[in-house]
Amino acid sequence: MNSSAERFLGRAVAGDGRADDVILRMAGITKTFPGVKALQDVNLDVKRGQIHAICGENGAGKSTLMKVLSGVYPHGSYEGDITFEGETCEFGGIRDSEARGIVIIHQELALSPHLSIAENIFLGNERVRRGLIDWHRTNAEAAELLARVGLKENPTARVSDLGVGKQQLVEIAKALSKKVRLLILDEPTAALNDDDSEHLLDLLRGLQAEGVTCVIISHKLNEIESVSDAVTILRDGQTIETLDFHTQQVTQDRIITGMVGRDLEHRYPEHTPTIGEEVLRIEDWTVFSPTQRGRKVVDGANLTLRRGEITGLAGLMGAGRTELAMSVFGRSYGVDISGRLVKDGKEIRVRSVDDAIAHGIGYATEDRKRYGLNLIEDIKRNISAAALPKLAKAGLVDPREEYKVADGYRAEMNIKAPAVTAVAGKLSGGNQQKVVLSKWMFADPDVLILDEPTRGIDVGAKFEIYTIVNRLADAGKAVLVISSELPELLGICDRVYAMSAGRITGVLERAEATPERLMTLMTTESLMDTEVTAEEILTTPEPTPQSEPEALADALVEHDGAHGRPDSDNDPQQNPDQKKDQ
Repeated sequence: MNSSAERFLGRAVAGDGRADDVILRMAGITKTFPGVKALQDVNLDVKRGQIHAICGENGAGKSTLMKVLSGVYPHGSYEGDITFEGETCEFGGIRDSEARGIVIIHQELALSPHLSIAENIFLGNERVRRGLIDWHRTNAEAAELLARVGLKENPTARVSDLGVGKQQLVEIAKALSKKVRLLILDEPTAALNDDDSEHLLDLLRGLQAEGVTCVIISHKLNEIESVSDAVTILRDGQTIETLDFHTQQVTQDRIITGMVGRDLEHRYPEHTPTIGEEVLRIEDWTVFSPTQRGRKVVDGANLTLRRGEITGLAGLMGAGRTELAMSVFGRSYGVDISGRLVKDGKEIRVRSVDDAIAHGIGYATEDRKRYGLNLIEDIKRNISAAALPKLAKAGLVDPREEYKVADGYRAEMNIKAPAVTAVAGKLSGGNQQKVVLSKWMFADPDVLILDEPTRGIDVGAKFEIYTIVNRLADAGKAVLVISSELPELLGICDRVYAMSAGRITGVLERAEATPERLMTLMTTESLMDTEVTAEEILTTPEPTPQSEPEALADALVEHDGAHGRPDSDNDPQQNPDQKKDQ
């Protein structure tokens, strides 16, 4: 039985007498920003009780459409009509839409970290008695909502003590407190691990059974296929088509074709590597946690990186991959670091980010919004940030040369922006990642570490990123790719190391690497000193996830301070961990 048939028989269907019951209709929606038409005559129908997905490449207009619906962009700032439950709506702000039961949960969660769970749930909607907050009622009602979303936490616990997965559930509890009838979720599982993602999808199915209609924006096509009743595809700000999973044969390939306007016969570009000599050797690298005294997060790791080769690093959450990368990149993370770095046959000492860059080592962080970019600065300043001396004359940055360089990368990397003076924070995720890669291409390192380079990026933009990675390898760079997506590592890497509990447990050449073999290596805690195949490894239970580093901001702020301006997104007091133990 195919997946569409299983969904039809095994899940509550939004039909059965309600097939034509449209709860939401958006007709002829057009939204224009200076120099950009983000939406053009978009139409969307959502049936009552459905889970309706919206797909499209980064920049297709998905989030903009939902912001129009929720009142973030008020009536009068766009053209077209919105009808909800049979009535025309002209929302002047979010409060207006929430009063009608339409609640949006943005990808960037809108919680106050220093308030309790209960305070966050009822923020702006406080439970009051005689002019004062009724804390007993507040906490009691919050506890009921937490039980409803399956979150076993004390309502008085601080939100900052929760992982991203649990914070997402708090946001949903907050929406339920507002008597939600239409729940909009923008990339709800982008920062979640597999278990938390599945729990969230199960919660959506439960809300659907209770009569809540859901609209979900996601790049994860397998999740869309699993949970959705229908999917609307946007491309370049226009509606392409709406597909019904219950009445049509809907495949991921068909969705991708609608998103990118062409067939992607291969999701990974073909590439024949030209592998040269060893560039960087990491020997017996050991790193201790800066927050948990005596705990090794990297334990005697050994890796080699070669010119023209794309090397992968696989591991489960908490395996120590990011900690390894950051400690190599100028000791941005960790204490009591020991081991050797040998570059081009000579041992090097890397004590800071400046040292790492000077030795030709670059690192594109997994959290581009917090550490990879200055979101309040423009494209050109972000591209030049890691290599200012190349633009300096008499100690001052040449603004004309900076503009020329950035504009060249804008064209070469196909960064969709009207000019390099556009603010980086306004770009889509895929274009932001291209800016990060442009920064390092301009810095011209010999070794480039890419940590989750396609996280939160649609399939079309991913293909472009993979093509750029291949170009870097063809230019003689040694590229290390860290990814939680095994198909991605198998699709683009020439060789893949596996890591578990801080140890390198094996390495597989491309020809012998399979998901099963990698997973076997990723779930053993045995330290392998030689290259092995997965059949030789005995598996053990998944290691306990561990927190990731908090120190990268300090190092990057210190380096980027050459511009003489503070970076609001490099707050050393914030936790950069996007894969925190849930």
